[in-house]
Amino acid sequence: MQNRRGLHTYLRLLSYVRSYIWPFLISILGFMLFAWTMPAFAKLIELFIEGLQEGTDKYLYYVPMLAMGIAVLRGIGFFLGNYYLAKVSLGVVHDLRVDLFNKLLELPNSYFDRNNSGHLISRITYNVTMVTGAATDSVKTVIREGLTVMGLLVYLLWSNWKLTLVFLVVMVIMSVIVSQVGKRLRKLSHKIQNAMGEVTHVSSETINGYQVVRSYGGEEYERKRFWRASYNNLRQSMKMTRVGAINTPVLQFLVLTAMAVIMFMVLYMRYTDSVAALVAFVLASSMMPKPLRQLSEVYGNIQKGIAACETIFDQLDEQIEEDTGTTEVERVAGRIQFKGVEFSYPGVDSKVLKGIDLVIEPGETVAFVGRSGSGKTTITSLLLRFYNATAGAILVDGVPVQEYRLHNLREQIAMVGQNTTLFNDTVARNIAYGSLERKDEVKITQAAESAYAMEFIQKMEHGVDTLIGEDGVLLSGGQRQRLAIARAFLKDAPILILDEATSALDTESEKNIQEALKDLSHGRTTLVVAHRLSTIEGADRIVVLNDGEIVESGRHEELLALGGEYTSLYQTQFKSQDSSVPA
Repeated sequence: MQNRRGLHTYLRLLSYVRSYIWPFLISILGFMLFAWTMPAFAKLIELFIEGLQEGTDKYLYYVPMLAMGIAVLRGIGFFLGNYYLAKVSLGVVHDLRVDLFNKLLELPNSYFDRNNSGHLISRITYNVTMVTGAATDSVKTVIREGLTVMGLLVYLLWSNWKLTLVFLVVMVIMSVIVSQVGKRLRKLSHKIQNAMGEVTHVSSETINGYQVVRSYGGEEYERKRFWRASYNNLRQSMKMTRVGAINTPVLQFLVLTAMAVIMFMVLYMRYTDSVAALVAFVLASSMMPKPLRQLSEVYGNIQKGIAACETIFDQLDEQIEEDTGTTEVERVAGRIQFKGVEFSYPGVDSKVLKGIDLVIEPGETVAFVGRSGSGKTTITSLLLRFYNATAGAILVDGVPVQEYRLHNLREQIAMVGQNTTLFNDTVARNIAYGSLERKDEVKITQAAESAYAMEFIQKMEHGVDTLIGEDGVLLSGGQRQRLAIARAFLKDAPILILDEATSALDTESEKNIQEALKDLSHGRTTLVVAHRLSTIEGADRIVVLNDGEIVESGRHEELLALGGEYTSLYQTQFKSQDSSVPA
């Protein structure tokens, strides 16, 4: 079963060659020329010895000219084979890497929940490098050395078929050994890939969280964690090296044993065949060990590549984010309805949302509050279809969200989250990101002004064309948040989601942004996920969630008057500042 899957995987890898069929055929022609020169050289030696024995000028010019011709053909074949096959194999690896990355952009959120970023990055980097070995060096060796062995075997069979049978027996034994070793190498390669993914994962976490590591004295913990991950990779790599180190001398012993038997038989037959023919036969057979050894070693590399390909193709075969909708609109009015919505995360039995019934009218601002884990952010994730509800329905303008084309649905929604994501690019490109990239600088500047971001952008050396570093590392938390808000201004979508959009701002900036967000919310359906209740007192409606259920709904004053869950939350946050809160 494993061999069948390995063959299927390798054939699937080679199917990528179809786009490069002509360079591939040229490389085959080149390697055929290269392989033909090996038995031709053995025949040349036979003619040379015959010329020495006859003592005539018959071969005086013929043999040297033939030697030069073989050298020219060998050089041409070597260049054509290596250059054009490299063009094919490197193109295949590029296509595979692009397909792998593009697939990541189409996978649902649940896939990223199940796989850590370190392993995903390792597939694009390390695993694809392993495929390079299978698709570049291995294919080149298989074709070049395989054709060389075939050419030499044809010559040996034509020259003396009885002696050639010795080599054939040895090759059968070698194939059995190589097959068993290959299975072991493939298993070890899978373990090495997982170990390398863990190394990448630990490195990525430590680099991204370096401030937490240093402020909490986690250096020693991270050193130990990385050492364990790296040592596990070392252990698996040494196992693979040990298998390869044992395999090569065993195969060399078998080949040289066959050579010893052939030399014995040649000496024994020295009176029955011509000396020139026997010498040429020994020379041709002596050319066999090198290509046979390389072929045996390349099998291990192919198995490593197959193991890497299996993880890559497993990801490529993952179900992409479901998009069966057909409805597309230019701009929705913004009426949102939740009808008996329930949701559980994949693999988790407990429900995050339990029968949510809610209608949000166009232009209305609704805030969701509740303790951590009550399901506030999950509601917005379902609206964006990062996940699909396990029961019930969510409708926008009376149309279920599943019936909208995904891209069109998300065009209608602008989101500012509590975790701001910025890219290693200019201020302008971060504001006008993705589908907004065609916006001109005037609109970008207006959006930045609306978000009160121009006050710090103008102080930058190159203004909106200033590079801000990876994830906006050169900006403060408040500045990063204001760029994210400017991005939402620029999108100008009819539905707005604010998930703690002002959490990283200082008091003065927060006051300005609250005014700006109030202007932005005007005429738009706005969903606010709030932890700081002071930011949502002016909302049209506040929905209080507890354990995945709506327990209260109303305006700020109405909810305080109820003296229920909202009052309890409010008292917790403001009991020291506001003594007028009802008990």
